[in-house]
Amino acid sequence: MGKKVATVITKLFEDVEFTSPNEALTEAGHEVVTIGFEAGETVDGKKGEASVTIDKGIDDVKPEDFDALYIPGGFSPDQLRKDDRFLAFVKAFANDQKPIFSICHGPQLLINAEVVKGKKLTSVKQVAIDLKNAGADFIDAEVVTDDSGMISSRTPDDLPAFNKAIVAALD
Repeated sequence: MGKKVATVITKLFEDVEFTSPNEALTEAGHEVVTIGFEAGETVDGKKGEASVTIDKGIDDVKPEDFDALYIPGGFSPDQLRKDDRFLAFVKAFANDQKPIFSICHGPQLLINAEVVKGKKLTSVKQVAIDLKNAGADFIDAEVVTDDSGMISSRTPDDLPAFNKAIVAALD
């Protein structure tokens, strides 16, 4: 039975870091629901290769309605992490130890939600020091899986391994 994956996203996301995992999850039979500031809003990737129409606004969703959370990279996580509603949403997934998938700059949202302390994570190089300062165990590898259910990757080059790991985590 397919799982329901909440994907928090706004403008200037890293195009392929949304499209590739979205495709992998959908092909595996899971439902991906995009969550942004407002339902119906169209957000564009930073490279202009992908546009996403937001399925649900953050005020219209509850963490308990989803089985997993996905945070694509790009500039999107930095914009989302200033909003307490997104921080509370992320924190609920961590508190319930539901799978959380993040890539590239995605962990910025996890840092601001204060859920990375003691967790094994990876990210794009420039976010590594932020993870370390927030108490995470940073590991420079294409995919890092923490016992809590957090799965992280560094860059689009890691997408094949990342997609395989997140699909397997939902089986």
